Amino acid sequence: MKFPCLQLGLLVASSLLARAAVTLPAILSDHAVLQQSSRVPIWGAADPGEEITVEFAGQSHTTIAGVDGKWQIALNPLKVGAPQTLTIRGKQTLTIQDVLVGEVWLGSGQSNMAMTVARSKDFDTEKNHANFPLIRQFKEDSAAANQAQTVGQGRWVLCSPETVGGFSAALYFFGRELHQILQAPVGLINSSVGGTPIESWIAPEVQRASPALRPFFAAVQKENAAIASPEAVEQYTRNLAEWEAAQKTARTQKQKAARKPVNPVEVAARKGNLGGLYNGKISPLIPYALRGALWYQGEANSTLAKAPFYEPQLALLVRDWRSRWGYDFPFAWVQLPNFTGAGRDWPMVREAMLKNLALPQTGMAITIDVGEANDIHPKNKQAVGHRLALWALGTVYGQKVAATSGPLPAGHTIRGQEIILSFRHTDGGLAVGGDALTGFVVAGDDHQWKPAQARLDGNTVVVSSPLVPKPLAARYAWENFPSCNLFNGAGLPASPFRTDDWP
Repeated sequence: MKFPCLQLGLLVASSLLARAAVTLPAILSDHAVLQQSSRVPIWGAADPGEEITVEFAGQSHTTIAGVDGKWQIALNPLKVGAPQTLTIRGKQTLTIQDVLVGEVWLGSGQSNMAMTVARSKDFDTEKNHANFPLIRQFKEDSAAANQAQTVGQGRWVLCSPETVGGFSAALYFFGRELHQILQAPVGLINSSVGGTPIESWIAPEVQRASPALRPFFAAVQKENAAIASPEAVEQYTRNLAEWEAAQKTARTQKQKAARKPVNPVEVAARKGNLGGLYNGKISPLIPYALRGALWYQGEANSTLAKAPFYEPQLALLVRDWRSRWGYDFPFAWVQLPNFTGAGRDWPMVREAMLKNLALPQTGMAITIDVGEANDIHPKNKQAVGHRLALWALGTVYGQKVAATSGPLPAGHTIRGQEIILSFRHTDGGLAVGGDALTGFVVAGDDHQWKPAQARLDGNTVVVSSPLVPKPLAARYAWENFPSCNLFNGAGLPASPFRTDDWP
């Protein structure tokens, strides 16, 4: 016998119980690190009108959930100290254990940010020395989404020899140096996905409103149509059939099979995704208090169709993230390293990164000397983390460091048959990594580039070529995998650059 009224009552009661649960974003969980010396937002959801009290480090703050159930308070600036418990009281009480106060950095981008310590060089040595329980990583595990999300997925993990292999290598080596020098806990937020373009990480509505990106959408549509062309799909179908047959043979003979072919339709969908990773993997982190952000991406935007748009895209990402967090936190990125990259325009993406240093409170780790010709995932992430840490320690934390950047172009003059190139960040003086300077070319009004002779003259480089009697422009390391060796006295390499703006 059915009792419709009773069933309805039970449904209403269970709905009310479900709504009564105070919820928090995933990042507000056990072992979290909160940003010191800053107002720290704590937020979540509850019943509309529910009174919420947050207690931490001797502070107590009360608020009322809004009509949409959302609530938020801000802890007053905190100091580094022993682990404490964060308590949230509503109709029920939530306790977050082992919460530290220290320095919090967000790391995002594609596979080189996602690349783990286990895949970096000297892993066995690094693992054996990785007993740093005050360094913690939160890996945002949520997927891309069509709408901006608020909760996210993931957990905080303490650094130890058993866990460090799963940490982002670039973030870990950066955070380890900060921890050792600042003597403070470090929280590393890893929100990255391999193979993803920058347009996946910027809110879609912001991109669509950008006049500078209107031509970009047409270019991407054309590129993706070529990736998933009928011919490509037909070839994929043949390759898949061959792979499946090879799989059967490999299983029978107990051999390792080849990698499964990549579906071009899936590739086009991933590359054409607009804002999905912002919605799914960045939005849930807002407004968690950060000291700053690190960006390691650009490979997926180095195609001939996409590279010309990277400069406005990177600027848009920095400005939009800062706007949504509500303050201009420091922001640095890793310039693309040396890599063969057939059919790619890595110099254009590197230049876009160089130009965006005009944005306030930004920095760049130059890595033109630590790439690998045939591996898009260079293993020397120690150098990457160290160079990012030098920038942060010197500019964000006011520490005395040897240099915060490698040499950057600072103008040029033409003197007869020579071009004199000036630089900033020449800490310790300009230096040559070898017997003679390499990597420079010059051109005249015919725009034909010729190898140049180069020599140091104080903190300038003088370049010339007998094949170019009237030089107009110079370039340095302007290739995907250049031979170049200009450094400063601190051992940091100079950024690739050009003095012209020719196509």
